[in-house]
Amino acid sequence: MQIYQIILIALFVYLGSIGSIVGNTIGWYTLGRPLVASFIVGLILGDVQTAMIVGIPLQIMYMGNVTPGGAVAWDLSYATYIGVAGALVFGKGLTPTQVIGLAVVFAGIGGLVGQIMWNVSYALNLPLNRVANKYAEAGETKKMYIPNLVLGQLIGFACRFIPAIIVLTSMTAASGQADFATLIPGWVTTALGIFGGMMAALGMGIILSFLLKKKYHLVIFLAGFILVTYFNLTTMAVAVVAIIASILYYVNVSSLAAKKGE
Repeated sequence: MQIYQIILIALFVYLGSIGSIVGNTIGWYTLGRPLVASFIVGLILGDVQTAMIVGIPLQIMYMGNVTPGGAVAWDLSYATYIGVAGALVFGKGLTPTQVIGLAVVFAGIGGLVGQIMWNVSYALNLPLNRVANKYAEAGETKKMYIPNLVLGQLIGFACRFIPAIIVLTSMTAASGQADFATLIPGWVTTALGIFGGMMAALGMGIILSFLLKKKYHLVIFLAGFILVTYFNLTTMAVAVVAIIASILYYVNVSSLAAKKGE
């Protein structure tokens, strides 16, 4: 990675976080989403296709990511931006499933660093309450933006941009030593391929756990699965079949209800 690429990715690690200067709607809920982050990293590194291949399973994996009470198990923007960047830098010569597995490994590293820095930023923000309290007691309300906005954003920026620069620079230095694909033992690349293939299944399982509320919903899912797998229908074709089936079901139920009403 070039210096400007490292700086841009590190900047988006900050912008995609909770409470960044662009706000949570644009930041955490947009730039911080794995699929959007993958697209951005792909644009920066010049390989959007591979980035999106990696981003889709990461998006599915982290769909259930929540932050109850501000608790962060994995820092999402750190995990995604670092994970996708690592996969693109070190994944040359690997198969798509192996690259996905590699992205998950780097995402774990990035997420762990982000979790540590999240707690550090919490600790550094505590003194700001005293600064804000002093301004409030003195009646200097016009200066409240200093601890709440200026100092808070500086701490957030420092806790995300600087560590991301260090991690990305270290990755770049390591990738320049030799062709990473030739250094990995065969069993490791095989494991990465299997692990990457499992991610799609894991993500689908997470989605189904939210969607399948009743037992007969599983039958509907299996029907769609059979149409795609055995009849080779496209997603659009399956959607059209589902719409037709829904209309016929609605008309039939409505007719039966009308007859009972008579």
